[in-house]
Amino acid sequence: MTSLEQLGAFVATCDPDDRARTEARLHTTDTIGAWIAARGTEEGRRLLAFRDSDDSLLNHIAINVSLARLSEVDDIHLQAMITPGAIVVPAALTLAANLNADAKNVAAAIVAGYEAMVRLGVAIDGPTVLYRGIWPTYFAAPFSVAAVAARLLGLDEKQSAHALATALIMAAPGTGHHAASSTARWLAVGYAASRGLQAALSAKAGFTSDVKLAEGEFLKNVFGITPNVDPLAGGLGALALSQVSFKPWCAARQTMAATQALRELLASGIDASSIARIGVAVLPPHLKMINHGVTPGDRFSHLTSLQYQMAVAALTPEEAYSLGGPSGSVSPALSSFMARVQVRAEEGLMAAGYPQAWPAHVTVTAAGRHERTVTHVPGDPARAFSQADLKDKFTRVVGPMLGQERAEAAFSEAMTATDRPGDVLRLIDQRP
Repeated sequence: MTSLEQLGAFVATCDPDDRARTEARLHTTDTIGAWIAARGTEEGRRLLAFRDSDDSLLNHIAINVSLARLSEVDDIHLQAMITPGAIVVPAALTLAANLNADAKNVAAAIVAGYEAMVRLGVAIDGPTVLYRGIWPTYFAAPFSVAAVAARLLGLDEKQSAHALATALIMAAPGTGHHAASSTARWLAVGYAASRGLQAALSAKAGFTSDVKLAEGEFLKNVFGITPNVDPLAGGLGALALSQVSFKPWCAARQTMAATQALRELLASGIDASSIARIGVAVLPPHLKMINHGVTPGDRFSHLTSLQYQMAVAALTPEEAYSLGGPSGSVSPALSSFMARVQVRAEEGLMAAGYPQAWPAHVTVTAAGRHERTVTHVPGDPARAFSQADLKDKFTRVVGPMLGQERAEAAFSEAMTATDRPGDVLRLIDQRP
């Protein structure tokens, strides 16, 4: 059997155990929080207006995925460089509500989607191809939703393999780096995800594709990718969900180890106002992406600027949970703090387990020298979120949209999403 045939067999027959179902429930709830909060951003409002122009199932899947992904507070698998929850969960819940699917199949579809997406990201070496301009989440979006849809539509093993193969030929490399509030980036990833449903429907209708794609020359010739096919099918059942990190706040994950190190140093008693300089050593592949200032009105520049993220952690920590970012220039206090942050690449950090771990080392000069290395941030499997941690994050990001009391009620409802997808979709669509 080819790797796609083996993965297709898993998708068609997977029966998650209690642990996997619990993990799926937590990641689903986390994604719902991101999805709700994204509705309050300027990009989110544009997407919602666009969704109203087309009431088709494909469009609803596309826009719901777009909303969750734009949040930048969704989960992430570091080794794959894949953000699976924002793709898998909205697609699964939207399709399940349309099909009136039972809870058992909804959970299985989410597990199958995570498994397929993460494995493809590892197979193509997501952390490497990202810096060549290939966005792994965009590339893998049709593939993951094909797995979700194959499970919910009841496709057999052969049909599921053909759905995955068809989705793979629908993959596209990237969207460029346009980051305006009117960017089509989020629309693009949403519609990439909806192509996965088209792939599954085509397989159900009898269409076939080349199930030897991963082993052949297609990806190499078209994208310059020579996939490692072993992760696509090897060890199926060692579920990818267990390796997916929750983001503890809203930012690019590449900034978080250094920011967490500063948080821990501040918690040890260092006064932020006494800090004269912060030296930060980061992974070489991350340096260019995160070592920069911010541009007023450019949300993405705030999310990816390590200097800005560290200043927020020190001076206005609650802002770390705001998806929108400042509407104008940053305050003089934040600008002054940002100027004290000096970032460099440190090759030695690669030995700490990259790409499974993304460490950083921080040195703070403030009435002496204080150092901290962080390899895992809260929410990583090595520092796993409890349900209480997840609830705290959920209410922080959703609270500005719904208010604290409604946010807490929404968390309780979100925890039942796989049992009642239609009810949860109505919760997500409620007006603030």
